[in-house]
Amino acid sequence: MEYREVPRDGARTQALFAFLAPDADRTAHFTLTDAPHTTTARACWVAGPSRAELRSETLPPLREGEVRVRCLHSGVSRGTETLVFRGEVPASEAQRMRAPFQVGDFPAPVKYGYVAVGVVEAGPAHLLGRAVFCLHPHQTVFQVPVEAVTPLPPGVPPARAVLAANLETAINALWDAAPRLGDRIAVVGGGTLGLLVAWLAARLPGAEVQLVDPVAARAAIAHALGAGFALPEDARPEADLVIHASGQPAGLATALQLAGFEATVLELSWYGTRPVALPLGEAFHARRLTLRSSQVGQVATAQRARWSHARRLALALSLLTDPALDALITHHAPFDELPGVLARLAGGDTATLCQRIDYPT
Repeated sequence: MEYREVPRDGARTQALFAFLAPDADRTAHFTLTDAPHTTTARACWVAGPSRAELRSETLPPLREGEVRVRCLHSGVSRGTETLVFRGEVPASEAQRMRAPFQVGDFPAPVKYGYVAVGVVEAGPAHLLGRAVFCLHPHQTVFQVPVEAVTPLPPGVPPARAVLAANLETAINALWDAAPRLGDRIAVVGGGTLGLLVAWLAARLPGAEVQLVDPVAARAAIAHALGAGFALPEDARPEADLVIHASGQPAGLATALQLAGFEATVLELSWYGTRPVALPLGEAFHARRLTLRSSQVGQVATAQRARWSHARRLALALSLLTDPALDALITHHAPFDELPGVLARLAGGDTATLCQRIDYPT
């Protein structure tokens, strides 16, 4: 296998601009690194409860079978990463919650994250200059095995590819939920994950999908993605399927209230160490409801015999050609501001959907 580094070639660089840059300003500033060495990187670490910092590190020489990726964008997972930032990963879940390229152990210090989009600047010749997705922490430059990166499909700009991990979770959730043609589906929680679930579910022929969220401003995005919208007090009852993704116990209580007779409530939220009280009295048993969890770490049971994690991720990336999904990326910030961004998100910011981090180029 032939290994190379990307030289600074003006013509090749400019040809790459058109694919990598989501807008003109990044086209103007992006340059490929000089051959042969880029070995210094900066990464974001959770240094202690509710405290993050940027640290420098030196990468070892690239080995055969690896690629070096210069990050363009990363995404912050509102649910899991804020729990990690606050030091709320239960000890019982520490091993299960490890990210693929995590360094350190919970609660801290730990280098964590799993949404990185960048360009291959060293490695096999067929990948040089390719935009790729990787389940890697927030880091300016990183080296991983070749099989850990997935090239972006045509028509998927790197800036939108930060939605891939959330979309993969939404795909797995729908596999677990197994909605049927014509179902009345309520999606409780209008964050990035809930909106992606609603977008997928709305593609099911005959399905009536309603996003339920206390933030009225979510209505416009829900409608743009093909779903209806209601505030919790106005939501349609008797749903055939309810999918909960608000991350709040009150949202799960709403989900149980909206479920029809013998309906399933699928729980996507993860609460870390927080206790959750549920209204399981009154008519819960008489309505014969099913409360089921879904977690992306395992491929849904119905698909597991045929679908690998890699195939599922490739599907998620292939679905990101729809420009309507750009509405979910509401905020972006430079990499140097990431510690402050984590503090803001963990502090209860409700205005942000997908938070994108942009890297120096």
